[in-house]
Amino acid sequence: MDRLTHAELLELKRWNTPTIYNGWEQITKRDVAGEGVNQEECCDFMPQMGTMVGYAVTLKVEPSVEKHKKVSSAWADYREYVASVPGPKIVVVQDLDKPRVAGSFWGEVNGNTHRALGCVGTITDGAIRDLDEMCNAGFKALARRLCVGHAHVVPVEWNVPVEVFGTAVVPGQLLHADKHGFLAVPSEDEGRLLEAARFMDSNECQTVIAAARNAHGKRPAEILAEVESAGAEFARRAREQFGTPGEW
Repeated sequence: MDRLTHAELLELKRWNTPTIYNGWEQITKRDVAGEGVNQEECCDFMPQMGTMVGYAVTLKVEPSVEKHKKVSSAWADYREYVASVPGPKIVVVQDLDKPRVAGSFWGEVNGNTHRALGCVGTITDGAIRDLDEMCNAGFKALARRLCVGHAHVVPVEWNVPVEVFGTAVVPGQLLHADKHGFLAVPSEDEGRLLEAARFMDSNECQTVIAAARNAHGKRPAEILAEVESAGAEFARRAREQFGTPGEW
């Protein structure tokens, strides 16, 4: 299918990742507990930058292994790949040293270089460094931890399926990420995602959230009754729209 338009991506960026997930679970046939979202804890080191949305470019690194440096064309070939893909892009980096952290692919230089090539950020199950400088470059990062050095970091393999934080990501996959984690959207769900997220956000606001926020001055029994009624209406609307249970 065609990629979403820039305008549609901007709309997706207006919501946090849990809200996008709420829409996604209504339309997908995937396992919403075991696929798409990070299965392991990751850290958003720039939460003040808000949500990032983009398409995956993928990379594997192994900073502990010096022999990778013998591939003299690795950096140039990898950058050619990144430059060849239309943006916005999120670089998804699988660190083959995991659970060890020997060094970081990311820092001020790579952050600025990738930003210039149309990348908005990274998701890496390794480390990052130069945190303030990367933030100043406008390059967001979700990572496992911070570290000091880059060790023997060189691009090892790129434009291949990767696994980060227990979740598989393929090149070109739509990603939505923020301080809560990330969602890797299956290609078959991409086209309906924005519509589903819009609907479910509105559905919550008009039913279950409204009932909870309108509780002032009411007795517990009244509040419970209204919350139950709102929950039933929330589910009815979701069933009518998507043919799904619409649980909340």
